Amino acid sequence: MRRRVGVWLFGARGSVATTTIAGAAALNHGSPPAGVVTELPAFASAGLVPLDQLVFGGHDVVGTPLLKQVERLVAGGVLPVGLDALITAELAEADRNIKVVPDSAAGQDAVVRRMAEDIGAFRLRNDLSHVVAINVASTEAPYDVQVAGPAELRTALGEREVLPASSLGALAAFEAGAAYVDFTPSTSIRPVAVREWAIEKGLPYGGQDAKTGETLVKSILAPMFAARALPVHAWSGTNLLGGGDGATLADPRAAESKSISKERALAELLGDVAGDVHIDYVDPMGEWKTAWDHVLFSGFLGVRMTLQFTWQGCDSALAAPLVLDLARLSALALERGHVGAMPFLGFYFKDPIESTEHSLVRQYDELVRWVHSC
Repeated sequence: MRRRVGVWLFGARGSVATTTIAGAAALNHGSPPAGVVTELPAFASAGLVPLDQLVFGGHDVVGTPLLKQVERLVAGGVLPVGLDALITAELAEADRNIKVVPDSAAGQDAVVRRMAEDIGAFRLRNDLSHVVAINVASTEAPYDVQVAGPAELRTALGEREVLPASSLGALAAFEAGAAYVDFTPSTSIRPVAVREWAIEKGLPYGGQDAKTGETLVKSILAPMFAARALPVHAWSGTNLLGGGDGATLADPRAAESKSISKERALAELLGDVAGDVHIDYVDPMGEWKTAWDHVLFSGFLGVRMTLQFTWQGCDSALAAPLVLDLARLSALALERGHVGAMPFLGFYFKDPIESTEHSLVRQYDELVRWVHSC
């Protein structure tokens, strides 16, 4: 029997979502799956949904056709030349499944209801066995949620603005019977009331803030220092970003959410280490990012030494294969009846939900163990 899984993307016309949709179509045309971890031999017997059985849809605040977005990414060197002409049909199909975010004037309870109806209609229209919702929208500023549990939250949603957009999307996914994963550091599933809502519905959730660059490297290097008993005294980083993500993080409040998640790994791997993470918006860089890190440590008898590294990459191209992985793994969690947090997805995140493990190697081992646990 054919298993078709829906991938509902919040921020469905953004660069990460567009690269994901276009990339999945390219893989179905024979492109190599570089960066798709679930295509490694370790996952071959896991029973994951095939990549060509993923169906895409989502919500966004803009109506720019995906083909136009792909043409922009091709021009920026993110996607290969000629791909737009090859996958026109697949882009048109995904476009039909993308809905505009409902107007919030009717109240937040109405927004959740309307978005859940969109996800439910997507599932029925495409004859899907499961739907996984993934938030790849722009990073939000921190939001203070003042509700204690699902019952209070249900009442508050009908009375006032109590949640940011990311959390409304999470609730809509749960109301539609979908798993939810947050690729961003936004509020979304951070409030206890939102997590308990998922548990009441018997659904899994995971995140947050995917590690695609600087923090990915940190999660390999920091355990090395700890394992070799080399004290780290300071670790400073500077990140230069272009594109929509960079523009969003030019807002200091939005950057605060990102900085908190980026700094968590070092604190939990190495303890109190001096140094800060800086994020600067450089518009001409477009979809590309550069991170430069300086690490001050000491060796035998206190000899001071340094390590420096530079990471340069295209954020959307680094992120897209992870979105495909998360969709397949979360669909497997749904099939297994998993309820609540998915800490075994920590391999993909800077700020993993309900997990304090940040070593990439140990996170990978945990993921593989879970995949083969049944």
